[in-house]
Amino acid sequence: MAKKDPGVDAYIAKSADFAKPILNHLRNLIHQAHPEVEEALKWGFPHFMYKGILCSMAAFKSHCAFGFWKGAMIMDKGGVQNEAMGQFGRITARADLPKDSVLIGYIKQAVKLNEEGIKLPAKSTPAKKELKVPPYFMAALRKNKKALRTFENFSPSNKADYVEWITEAKSEETRERRIKTAIDWMAEGKIRNWKYVKK
Repeated sequence: MAKKDPGVDAYIAKSADFAKPILNHLRNLIHQAHPEVEEALKWGFPHFMYKGILCSMAAFKSHCAFGFWKGAMIMDKGGVQNEAMGQFGRITARADLPKDSVLIGYIKQAVKLNEEGIKLPAKSTPAKKELKVPPYFMAALRKNKKALRTFENFSPSNKADYVEWITEAKSEETRERRIKTAIDWMAEGKIRNWKYVKK
């Protein structure tokens, strides 16, 4: 039995006049495709769930959007438009949507993926570059135990701040001056941009 959320009724009622028939049509198709779908407002717009999120819809000033949580696994990439949230581009009228039979097919695929517990592939995170500390800087750090201990306990970003500052020096003289300043600051436990830290 379909579980409708009064919040979704209110969302549709507050939408622009052009959007109401689009949102109502999508909502009806979703429940027609699978009667056990539940509704909820998440992140401020209607979502439809069955063993996880299936799809969502939204209304904006001049268009609507509709998309599947696992859209990349459901739809042929050739037909997918990405200029708006979701997979169907900017929807301004019911005529912008695929045929009902096509949409129902997509909804049933989304249900099947959730029933089978198929998850979206994890997003790959780019490998972090290893910070290369110049030998001349490490040699200077080793001469001051306090500075070395501070540097070793810094977060990667705090270490990188010092390394970049020193390696970006245009002249040998500037580099040496920066190394001396860096050692003095780290001996006092200070990060490179300590002057800008709010107290």
